[in-house]
Amino acid sequence: MNAVKTALFLVGLPLILIAVWWIATLGNTNYLVPTPGGLLSAFVDTWFGDRFWRDVLPSVGRLLVGIAGSVILGVGLGILIGSFRTLRQVLEPLLEFFRAIPPPVLVPVLALILGISDQMKIAVIIFGSMWPVLLNTIEGVRATDEVQRDTARSYRLTKAHRLQFLTLPAAAPQIMTGVRQSLSIALILMVISEMTYSSSGLGFTIIQFQRNFAIPQMWSGILVLGLIGLALSLVFQLVERRVLAWYHGLREVQRA
Repeated sequence: MNAVKTALFLVGLPLILIAVWWIATLGNTNYLVPTPGGLLSAFVDTWFGDRFWRDVLPSVGRLLVGIAGSVILGVGLGILIGSFRTLRQVLEPLLEFFRAIPPPVLVPVLALILGISDQMKIAVIIFGSMWPVLLNTIEGVRATDEVQRDTARSYRLTKAHRLQFLTLPAAAPQIMTGVRQSLSIALILMVISEMTYSSSGLGFTIIQFQRNFAIPQMWSGILVLGLIGLALSLVFQLVERRVLAWYHGLREVQRA
């Protein structure tokens, strides 16, 4: 029953919005606003072919590598910084400085350093999307219960065991919150990096459609980005449910 209700919530609102869109565009002659049928036709014609392999898959590959890099760096540095108070106090001003720099501003700088390459685009994604993971990891590690830490030391648990069985589980909810925030940032930065210095990819293709007044195709590219974002969200929810199964179970017990 719960699965049926979830499925209805998942598809109900999109179907209502599509119906409203279809009614609003009946008799529409404005080429800037495609009809649902026109957009679906453009979507199939544009992306079900060579363009899928030439533009979509490379963009998704760069996006996934960037997300993986941001999570690895964010969690690794977050655990290190969060575990040592002095280090955290020394690095806090520097972290706030770099976090305040808008990642799109660094695209020309990274293009000069790394060249116009996939490495540059991935570096932009990593730099911009690791901050939610890093800062949430630091806070999660810092907030680990002191009594539990003292108890672990009393039982002479090694640092590796304390990290595995105490610090990481305690910080996991905040780490996953940071990862969720980084997903949308990574998708945005993937598009921005491809719009400026690229000859392929979703960002480049959407800009080309816009410049050539291929409006239905442009909207179909935006639809592809939305579907990628939806897929990332669904996959993240499955992973989060598995990683934080104990946490969600504890919350359900507390509610009961």
